[in-house]
Amino acid sequence: MNGAESLVRTLLNGGVDTCFANPGTSEMHFVAALDRIPGIRCILGLQENVVTGMADGYFRIARKPAATLLHCGPGLANGLGNLHNARRARSGIVNIVGDQATYHRPLDAPLTADTDGIARSVSAWLRTSRHAQDVGQDAAHAIQAARTLPGQIATLILPSDASWDEGGVEAELPPIPGPAAIDPFAVEQSARALRADKPVLILLAGHGVLAPAQAYGWRVAQATGAQIMADYGTSHLLRGRGRIQLARVPYNTDTARQTLAPFKTIILVGAKPPVGFFAYPGKPSTQYAPDTQFIVLSRPDQDATAALAMLTEAVGAPPVDIPDPGPRPDAPTGRVSPEGLAQAVAALMPENAIVSDESISYGRVFYPHTYAAPPHDWLHMVGGAIGDGLPVATGAAIGANGQRRVISLQADGSAMYSLQSLWTQAREGLPCTTVIISNRKYSILIGEYANVGANPGRTAADLLDLGNPNLDWIKLANGMGVEAAIATDLDTLCNLMRGSFGRAGPFLIELVV
Repeated sequence: MNGAESLVRTLLNGGVDTCFANPGTSEMHFVAALDRIPGIRCILGLQENVVTGMADGYFRIARKPAATLLHCGPGLANGLGNLHNARRARSGIVNIVGDQATYHRPLDAPLTADTDGIARSVSAWLRTSRHAQDVGQDAAHAIQAARTLPGQIATLILPSDASWDEGGVEAELPPIPGPAAIDPFAVEQSARALRADKPVLILLAGHGVLAPAQAYGWRVAQATGAQIMADYGTSHLLRGRGRIQLARVPYNTDTARQTLAPFKTIILVGAKPPVGFFAYPGKPSTQYAPDTQFIVLSRPDQDATAALAMLTEAVGAPPVDIPDPGPRPDAPTGRVSPEGLAQAVAALMPENAIVSDESISYGRVFYPHTYAAPPHDWLHMVGGAIGDGLPVATGAAIGANGQRRVISLQADGSAMYSLQSLWTQAREGLPCTTVIISNRKYSILIGEYANVGANPGRTAADLLDLGNPNLDWIKLANGMGVEAAIATDLDTLCNLMRGSFGRAGPFLIELVV
């Protein structure tokens, strides 16, 4: 057995049965081992940032890590943006990076890079296997790290000689550490704050916004009069009928400060104290009142559901029904608007759909108009590195074994960062409906230009504009093997969405706004 074969067998032992890949010469023995040893589904991405984004989306839905396969330091660098997003989303990934043979590295060949240094910025666990006999055991520890709550990026650097040399040893997965224990004092402190006659916010993130944690949080809020919200940086929410109508902390710093100002105490469930995405001249970086008291009920490495269950018992919160959001909206008609797009999604989405939302500024009003939609999962970009919406949607579809419709609400500028995702969707026949929000500009940056107090002139305007020439989304999608059509009003949008939901494979709609 060579090192590559021991790696494949160890991945299978650890429950890793999917590999998103863009390999090169250094990884050929690992590719050959994947060919010889059945059991791992291999999915090609045409660019490394697509590969890493797919692994992120896969974990969010499958709740187990996939492997990625990247080519040397430059290939890793190409995938770094969505590894950053995956780190912020706390997604577990076994990130395998091929590298120069150990004896070839000192010669400084063209692809030689500081692979270790590049990987360190996004990896919770990092190791280089220098000998074939170490590969299996190193891989087992990488899987262990990736599967440790709440999910981590574990990078295994694989020099090509460690892959092709004989002496590989298949390894079994070591025990996965359980979640850290909940602090009873934190529970009691939270309960005391909730009994006091002061405004309290329960801020949920991570597993705190998944079922049944939501239900426990709602019980506590109803029994004590506390408010409950989701952190803006929440990657995966369960939404729609039967789930609580959670709002997120607003993106805009001024709006967020107004929203959080009334609360004297904020109980953190897998969340951090809210801060602005950026600093702005003359404005504070934090989004809460200076005298706010924070209580950490649970950290991301703790069991949010167990923490909220303990708090429910501590305050004596009885079971309560989740409020009915009202009737499902009708399909909208007329002119395109953010509210209209949200209403169309709520009116037409199949039950148990998955929404991958990289709508950026256009989508900030989507939540109130989709509470009455059927039950669904909503995935957000939380790291701020644009270009994750299409890869996350693709990986989510694979994580759901192609059995759930995935709807991408995708800004046009950021879609161009990872357009190749459409090709993988076509190749794999994935049930993905992409709605390109085509405003032909970096709308988010126009708003940010004003937020930092700058006054754009001609040069700045040109740098924020996507026209001259306009992007032709129909041709771009067709070139990737995906059928597409254009909508300039809500009537056409709804008709195209209905038709796409009946397809087995992907479809793209350019929505001109």
